[in-house]
Amino acid sequence: EWWEKHRPLGIMIENHIESRPQSGVSSADVIYEAVAEGGITRFLAIFYCQEASNIGPVRSARTYFLDWVSEYGDYPLYAHVGGANTPGMANALGQIADYGWNSYNDLSQFSLSYPTFKRVEQPNGRNVATEHTMFSSTEELWNVADKRKLTNVNEDGDRWDEKFVKYSFKDNAKVEERAQAQKIHVELWEDYKEYAIDWIYDRISNVYKRENGGKLHLDKNTNKQLTAKNIVVLVMVESHAFDGYEDNVHLLYRTKGTGKAYVFMDGKQVVGRWEKDSRTARTEIYDNLGKPVTFNAGSIWFEILPQQGVINVS
Repeated sequence: EWWEKHRPLGIMIENHIESRPQSGVSSADVIYEAVAEGGITRFLAIFYCQEASNIGPVRSARTYFLDWVSEYGDYPLYAHVGGANTPGMANALGQIADYGWNSYNDLSQFSLSYPTFKRVEQPNGRNVATEHTMFSSTEELWNVADKRKLTNVNEDGDRWDEKFVKYSFKDNAKVEERAQAQKIHVELWEDYKEYAIDWIYDRISNVYKRENGGKLHLDKNTNKQLTAKNIVVLVMVESHAFDGYEDNVHLLYRTKGTGKAYVFMDGKQVVGRWEKDSRTARTEIYDNLGKPVTFNAGSIWFEILPQQGVINVS
């Protein structure tokens, strides 16, 4: 009853080395990881089935993350701290306005005060730049949505998931059917070692354990290593926005169309394809026979790999 009374909540969480360990990532159901700028990755964490009392550091919006959060039904909740706003294709804040999200399902820190968002000085016991100190919680953000009459239905009684294409899930493979071991090494930008990703398969628990920059990647809320039941690597075309922003750091990804997909679960790899027809259509994953992938029940972590990125599986 608890989770059926709200709608999905997407939160932008940074992955700068000064932000680690982040808080609340392990409570997300689905996570998208892509480069935000300069090889530094950022997460869009989708919360629905679990809550987190502390989440962050929360950072700014990027246009391609809007395409992914738009998959989660009509007016998905989207929490962030400002965003790219240079006129052009990467103008995330302008797009949020164009979609009719402002002051409705958009939960920008710029328009919400304490305690919805709060600064936490020295979040990991050390001095960091101000941009690494903004935090929130699922309770506070869903409370704002409630006040805006955006629960599982909107003010007209329309359900958020009327057009949502649900994921399909299966039970875990039996232990004897699982691979003995597997390691997935991903570099979204080659040779940016502090952001290199390793997913190490654990046969007994049937999860993938995350390492980032060669170190265990922890959630500060639990002090436990981040894990995922399913890893999906989506190969996409990456380009610069050429919008006149300083050093041309704003990026674009070709999120719509189709491309190669690597799917990992039960210690096994399937090479197939992804497909997304429009901004609001869900990214659907197909295996090498063209059949929709059925995932292990549990979290899904999407890695957005540029065509020039690195993936090694052993």
